[in-house]
Amino acid sequence: MSAHDDLIEAAASLILDSKKTVALTGDAIAKGAITSFNADNRLFNKYDPEEYAHIATLQKNPARSWMLLGNTIKVIQKSELDPAYLLLAELEKKGLLATIITNNFDNRHQVAGSRNVIELQGNIMNLSCMNCNEKYSATEVSIEELPPRCKCGGVLRPDAVLFGEKITFEAVVKTREEVENCELMLVIGTGELMQPVASMPLIANENGAKIIEINPEKTILTFIADIFIEGTPSEILGEIVKWIENNTELNV
Repeated sequence: MSAHDDLIEAAASLILDSKKTVALTGDAIAKGAITSFNADNRLFNKYDPEEYAHIATLQKNPARSWMLLGNTIKVIQKSELDPAYLLLAELEKKGLLATIITNNFDNRHQVAGSRNVIELQGNIMNLSCMNCNEKYSATEVSIEELPPRCKCGGVLRPDAVLFGEKITFEAVVKTREEVENCELMLVIGTGELMQPVASMPLIANENGAKIIEINPEKTILTFIADIFIEGTPSEILGEIVKWIENNTELNV
């Protein structure tokens, strides 16, 4: 057994022993995908998110803002679902993952089948009317029209946190409650997290939770990790789920 195999077994064992596990996911969970406006994507070379995805631009010139917002939605809709999302959904189905806290706005966790997801940056695939607050899915409206409009005539906006806006108080409160009461936190695909997201693993650690970090490279959070496994989230999660299935009767 290699050192890598030892880490997989140790991580799987912690997951099996934990009474409440939460996962924190970020941009690096899926390579090349648009998971947030901070994601590394060629689309943002054409449209600067800090201008086009700013709430002031949406309010003053919604057609301009929707040039980026619409293209972002199209890219997400066409993107393949990374196996990491499916593997986390499988852990939830097995009763081994209570909550996913994500810094991503792309709705991929829900598409994969995860049900208990806290979206700190909101969800770009859900839209609201800026006039009457009517709710829509991005699949229900034509995003070819710039800007897309509600049946009342009002301009639609994505339910994502835009530049110039803050994470909602409700999302922060729900996240802290989950973090303070977990026994284990999986930190997956996180890079340069901003506050308050970056503090969540620290809060979990201070409350006695174990930390498993799965990332392509070390991060500013690695120093608190009980287990750090270097690699792509889909690869490492796949090995963990396989170990669990080979050593328990938790198959779904």
